[in-house]
Amino acid sequence: MTFRTRLAGVLLAGAAVAAVPAAPAAAHPFGPPSTARISVDGSHVAIAWLAAEDDWVALGRSVGAFGDPSAGVDTTLTGEQKLARSTAVRDYLLARVGVTQAGQPCAAELAPLERLLAEGARFSFACANPVVDVDVRIDALTDLHEAYRTVLTAETPATPTQAMLTAATATQRLRFDPSATGGISLVVPAIALVAALGALAAFLVRGRRRAGTRA
Repeated sequence: MTFRTRLAGVLLAGAAVAAVPAAPAAAHPFGPPSTARISVDGSHVAIAWLAAEDDWVALGRSVGAFGDPSAGVDTTLTGEQKLARSTAVRDYLLARVGVTQAGQPCAAELAPLERLLAEGARFSFACANPVVDVDVRIDALTDLHEAYRTVLTAETPATPTQAMLTAATATQRLRFDPSATGGISLVVPAIALVAALGALAAFLVRGRRRAGTRA
């Protein structure tokens, strides 16, 4: 069954029982967990969060992305298109996925959601400094049912390489390998440069003194 067919069935069923609120956990909170991939480049963090089709339906319904079933179902857009165009969905995702560095939130951006089933929700975070230690928070869907969870996997070398985020533990600290992220401190290279320049200056001074002595 395609997402469009599945979603149409959900919406039509909702129209038939519009007077009865839909249970947020009508999807599969006890099924396979959502997944998230994280990578780092310098001071930038990228996260892709992917959920099952039914879970996207549950999320969309919880924020009203599909409209009021009692007012009729709009069939001109697919369910994926309605999710992609929903400001409420974007606001929800930005509120539920975050990265902090040294206690300060990294500025978040969410890419367009046109291919959310294939690519997921794609976030980018700009942190103040090159990334080594960051706290990653993902609690999407856990407000609908506490059984929802997300497996976070680091694509850039990090410790831990994988973590399970749940309603009880929605935040995980990751430590990335500075040599792999471009996050190596500039202090050591700067000290080395100063030392090299000092040695060069001393060499030139000694050379001039020898030349003066011979003269």
